[in-house]
Amino acid sequence: MALTGKQKEKVTKEIKRHDKDTGSPEYQVALFTEQIKKLTAHLKKNAKDFHSRRGLLKMVSKRKRLLDYLKKTNEKDYKTLIKKLELKG
Repeated sequence: MALTGKQKEKVTKEIKRHDKDTGSPEYQVALFTEQIKKLTAHLKKNAKDFHSRRGLLKMVSKRKRLLDYLKKTNEKDYKTLIKKLELKG
């Protein structure tokens, strides 16, 4: 279920602050969003996979906390990230 290096690069190439960025909230939110999309598709096929469902809920919660932090510290970046990832904000 993990994302490959190519998938990570594809998702985060526009969002990275610099070449070696892996810890910024924007980068992490982008990765969580892609993993959430992947797990959601998996759970549509495997409705009884409760272990993956729990992981999905944890990821959604973590992404929400990161977005709240970003909104509090830098609202301009928050709004651009929401638009790029097509999330409701």
